[in-house]
Amino acid sequence: MNKIKLLSFDQVDPEDLLLVVNDQVLRAHLVDHAYFDSVTINDWMNGKVQMDSMPGCRIRAVFIGEILAGWCGVQSDGNAFEIAIVISKQFWGLGISIFSTLIGWSKELGHREFRFHLLDTRPEYKVIKKLATKVLKTELMGRHFTTYIISIDNWRNE
Repeated sequence: MNKIKLLSFDQVDPEDLLLVVNDQVLRAHLVDHAYFDSVTINDWMNGKVQMDSMPGCRIRAVFIGEILAGWCGVQSDGNAFEIAIVISKQFWGLGISIFSTLIGWSKELGHREFRFHLLDTRPEYKVIKKLATKVLKTELMGRHFTTYIISIDNWRNE
């Protein structure tokens, strides 16, 4: 099995991440935004580094083996803290392992619950819904999401 490594953004070549975040298949599952270029990817990464330095947040690049697969983190969504996982399609099967790591981070960071936003075009995830204390329809950056609010205790006891 490929080893998952989570590294700070200062250990990532922006041009490598540019290839991941501009991937058309991946973009179909994210908020609408212009394609990144060498300037805007640096600005975006700097924003994630700033978010990473905020209390309650942790943002990392995801490497599967030696391949930069995407990024993940516990970050502020403006209202609360969310878990975000953005990885290339070829690695989607490893998302649950990353998700579990992020839940551990959430607990370590002192969160009692977190939000998990999935674009409303995605199917309902029965396991996540079962764990959720609440399921909301939300809008972020012009896209509609199903937002699962999940208690850390619910996940731990599952």
